[in-house]
Amino acid sequence: MSDGVYMELLISKHALEQARERGISVNEIKETIQNGSKFIRDEKEKKIVSDYRHIRIVFKKLKERYYILTVMIRK
Repeated sequence: MSDGVYMELLISKHALEQARERGISVNEIKETIQNGSKFIRDEKEKKIVSDYRHIRIVFKKLKERYYILTVMIRK
């Protein structure tokens, strides 16, 4: 990313397939996590949803890593 922020992503096979199908890049995933509005989707599972521009990401924060579960286009 151009702002020099390092983010370590772990992307599930499911999320990677979704991103490819929808033309969403890894940089767009990072931007969505960094800049998007966030809310907790599942308190028990600690799933976080981040919305930014036309993208929605569902992820978990694992210490210093972001585990990407789902990548979708917002409606």
